[in-house]
Amino acid sequence: MVTSGDFGVNDFAFKVATVNGTGSASANGLLLQALFRMGIPVSGKNVFPSNIQGLPTWYEIRVNKDSYTARSPDFHLVVAMNPQSYGRDIEEVVSGGWILYDDTKPLEEELVRDDVTFLGLPLAEMCVREFEGSRTRILMKNITYVGALVALLDIDVEVVKGMLQEKFSHKQHLMEANFRAIEMGASAARERFDCPLPIRLERMDATSDCVMVTGNAAAALG
Repeated sequence: MVTSGDFGVNDFAFKVATVNGTGSASANGLLLQALFRMGIPVSGKNVFPSNIQGLPTWYEIRVNKDSYTARSPDFHLVVAMNPQSYGRDIEEVVSGGWILYDDTKPLEEELVRDDVTFLGLPLAEMCVREFEGSRTRILMKNITYVGALVALLDIDVEVVKGMLQEKFSHKQHLMEANFRAIEMGASAARERFDCPLPIRLERMDATSDCVMVTGNAAAALG
């Protein structure tokens, strides 16, 4: 049986479970690229049943210091942001692993496992308090869970902020909103939990001569 103790620094896999059409793809891409820029071998895979808005979607990320980055059948952390798929998502975490979830609404008792650690943060409530407009709040909730992962996994926050600066260099208000969401998520995680987790990240220099590209783009380039 695989347990969380079989993995550690720069050697684990995690999954983000969200709702299709909520803007989570951008947040998950930000996560993947941040790890790559930290010099860590990493791969990401978007998994979804269809492109229909409102259905469940998942994003899998695997980091491995030895560059073994094929999809993993075992997940040591699941970021559960979709109540529709809580049952499946919680079931997939290895024994001794972690579930990060939005506890704005309490988790149903029958979903709780004794052999995993539940990390609850009131992400929706935090975003309602901090941001205006329903769409903005939905988008910023995604960035807030990225902020929580910054603290939990010891992601270099300056790398994340640098990427946001590149993306929103001509949209100061959006850059500032994203910065707030990152800081809000990281601060909340540090206040509630012992950060970082045993599965965490450290800078490497294993990607300096590499380019991150999708399979479709690579095939098109020949």
